[in-house]
Amino acid sequence: MAEVLVYVDHVDGAVRKPTLELLTLARRIGEPVAVVLGGGAADAAATLADHGAVKVLTHDASEYAEYLVVPKLDALEAAYEAVSPAAVLVPSSAEGKEIAARLALRIGSGIITDAVDLEAGDEGPVATQSVFAASFTTKSRVIKGTPVITVKPNSAAVEPAPTAGTVEVLKVNFSDEATGTKVTGRTPRGSTGRPELTEAAIVVAGGRGVGGAEHFAIIETLADELGAAVGASRAAVDAGWYSHTHQVGQTGKTVSPQLYIAAGISGAVQHRAGMQTSKTIVAINKDAEAPIFDLADYGVVGDLFEVVPQLTGEVKDGKA
Repeated sequence: MAEVLVYVDHVDGAVRKPTLELLTLARRIGEPVAVVLGGGAADAAATLADHGAVKVLTHDASEYAEYLVVPKLDALEAAYEAVSPAAVLVPSSAEGKEIAARLALRIGSGIITDAVDLEAGDEGPVATQSVFAASFTTKSRVIKGTPVITVKPNSAAVEPAPTAGTVEVLKVNFSDEATGTKVTGRTPRGSTGRPELTEAAIVVAGGRGVGGAEHFAIIETLADELGAAVGASRAAVDAGWYSHTHQVGQTGKTVSPQLYIAAGISGAVQHRAGMQTSKTIVAINKDAEAPIFDLADYGVVGDLFEVVPQLTGEVKDGKA
């Protein structure tokens, strides 16, 4: 069976969930070969083997932390040349998509971004995408070179599949461009204790109907009871009620959770573009004609300041 290269997103060896989803999808089209760059390779290798990686290629160098994406690109290209894979899978983060696009250019191949599913085809892997603000679903395949495909988080259930997971050290020669852009400083983002927005299985989002920054507390309370991430519409972000890093929409982040709760969000097209692929959508809005109800699986016409606290109470009682 052909090998499929999987770029691993991890933090000091702790493999992030989107990579485990990639391994599940990779097994549909071949045998996953994981590429781990930076420290923590031993910890990462064990997790990757538990989730189907038949081989783990590792390489550690200070360049990965000190410079931007080119050192990682050089390493992924080296892995590509060593393996000659049937496809290369990369998480659809901002950095992941940049690495994928650069790799496709270097190896003269086509690229598919933001796939939500993968399947084997007679002429190569077939990717499913949600396009035009998720109004249409398409199936695409690369017709030139080795497919480079980025996959949205929460596109597949994580399925463990233990393998031997042989670990090999990858030989990497950095290009002259690798040290062109140096990282001069980092500011840690404060931890909220909530999951990352783009990776969360549940998202609770507030919009213009929340009415002010001080009222987002009821959104946060519900999110904390559900173990969810907090999102916000562009209107709420532009008003200064919530951080831009939590904006869901065409000009913000794209999410695809199992459950999306929209409170006080009318459902403008640009917002729908960022959450329309959510598995189950619940809308809470006092305007029965709000466009969000056209999209919702379940809708509550009512005042969010009454409905959300009641919902939070029900969740608490259910956990008691």
